[in-house]
Amino acid sequence: MSEPVVLHAVDARGVATVTLNRPRRNNAYNGEMIGALLDLVPRLAADRAVRVLVLRGNGPHFQAGADLTWIDEVREQGEAANLEVSRRTAEAVRGLNGFPKPTVALVHGGCFGGGIGVIAACDVVIAEDSAQFAITEARWGLMASIIIPQLNGAMGLRQVRRYALSCERFGAPRAQQIGLVHEVCAAGALDATAAPVIDAFLKSAPDAIAGTKALALAHGAQDMDADYFDALVDVHSRKRASAEAVEGLASFKEKRDPAWYPG
Repeated sequence: MSEPVVLHAVDARGVATVTLNRPRRNNAYNGEMIGALLDLVPRLAADRAVRVLVLRGNGPHFQAGADLTWIDEVREQGEAANLEVSRRTAEAVRGLNGFPKPTVALVHGGCFGGGIGVIAACDVVIAEDSAQFAITEARWGLMASIIIPQLNGAMGLRQVRRYALSCERFGAPRAQQIGLVHEVCAAGALDATAAPVIDAFLKSAPDAIAGTKALALAHGAQDMDADYFDALVDVHSRKRASAEAVEGLASFKEKRDPAWYPG
């Protein structure tokens, strides 16, 4: 029997550790991982014993965004199936963004595409100094529409206008400089760096935390209404079925530059 794609454990303090567990695919998300998060995160949110959520990845990388092989398969399944995949993906990020308890992402290796949206949805991000980041969707003819609100909140519009359009890679120091990452540490020091942050959260009153976080999201325009959420899901789904996405995904599969690159 294969190992679950998302692992979790809760310690005696109420710190829940959620571990992305597709190391052979660099923890790239697929339908199975999205389903596991949609099941687990609400249960942890409702569990009064859980005080803090820590998110990390197994293997050499934190999270490599979407599994593009899976995305290419989804693309061929028709409009309704594509809309459902986009909706479930957006719901997974929204569930993490609105989680009523503090969330801490511990990043090592690569964090790309949807992985950037995941950490942007967390309250605190700590990264090893060798970590690499990129918002990669446009490189493959896709759009990061469902994580744009979280990206704007974490990095600011000015930085999103650069990095979501250029798909450039940047390191942990730059990620900290633009606000995506809070703390940068040496390799192997993620847990030690996170420990005082987690302890500080545990000293704060749980209901006060939940209320403060909800107000912060509402006044930061991240508490999306249903119409706006549906619009983001729709454009995310439709872009996956576009001619650009067909060419972009083919260029990824064939390890070549896409047709739109003049070089």
